[in-house]
Amino acid sequence: FSGMSIKEIDFVSRFELNWEALQEILGIMRPIRKDPGTKLVASKASVELQDGNVEEGDEVPLSQATVTPVYYEDLKLEKFRKRVTAESVAKYGAAIAAQKTDDAFLVELQNKVLDRFYAFAQTGTLTGTYDSFQMAVSMACTLVKDKFKKMRRDFTNIVAFVNTVDVGKYLGKAEITMQTQNGMEYFKNFLGASTVIVSSEIPEGTVLAIPADNIVLYYIDPGDGDFSEIGLNYTTGNGETNLIGIHKEGVYERVSGDTHALMGMKLFAEYIDAIANIKFGSASGASLGE
Repeated sequence: FSGMSIKEIDFVSRFELNWEALQEILGIMRPIRKDPGTKLVASKASVELQDGNVEEGDEVPLSQATVTPVYYEDLKLEKFRKRVTAESVAKYGAAIAAQKTDDAFLVELQNKVLDRFYAFAQTGTLTGTYDSFQMAVSMACTLVKDKFKKMRRDFTNIVAFVNTVDVGKYLGKAEITMQTQNGMEYFKNFLGASTVIVSSEIPEGTVLAIPADNIVLYYIDPGDGDFSEIGLNYTTGNGETNLIGIHKEGVYERVSGDTHALMGMKLFAEYIDAIANIKFGSASGASLGE
């Protein structure tokens, strides 16, 4: 590989390793690749069940089945470009001018998708208010389990999302082993949650809970051959799920180097009514309990 190709591969690999870490922490995440020219459509089925107590010889009433398509919002391609000038490289060296800005670029791109997911998760319709942090986590998980059982659907791991400050207060009173992976803090097996993810993006006094099976990653593959048909060739990962494409090029007329990024992805929940959004205490001084 040329030096630029190696840098592109390094950027893509680090980006996708972070998403693989997230998938590992959550326990499961269903990636769905969007093919060019298609839309993501789910089907919602319902049956109006008739009375099954039928007298001998009488006609059995017909239970009407209805299938309704549910159209998800189409993915939008997001295009980004970062420029580093030759003057910056001459002044600070490539390790700072190029690599440090690549690192910041990587973090910002990842945060865009996660921020949207946290905002989406807060629209969950299983709501309630409880006195303490423990009760909020426990009831959030309980409400999610109850909802899935009522829908006659299976679930595996339940993931809870809590605020960093709330956990800091609670840790003063409890023995919990925090883990960190790729910048994400979490702990395992707590009050019905298989995993509890700690984030400053969650408001204080709030606990979110969602079955990991309910989380879907919908994405566009930047390495798709259709893009190369118009001369766009992006470096992508070697795995089955290519989430981001990177292309570096010299801009000689401006004596600079540009890094182009292309991605289109979205984390969402298949059932928004199976996400718990629970409050406890008050946002300014939440009760943490014992």
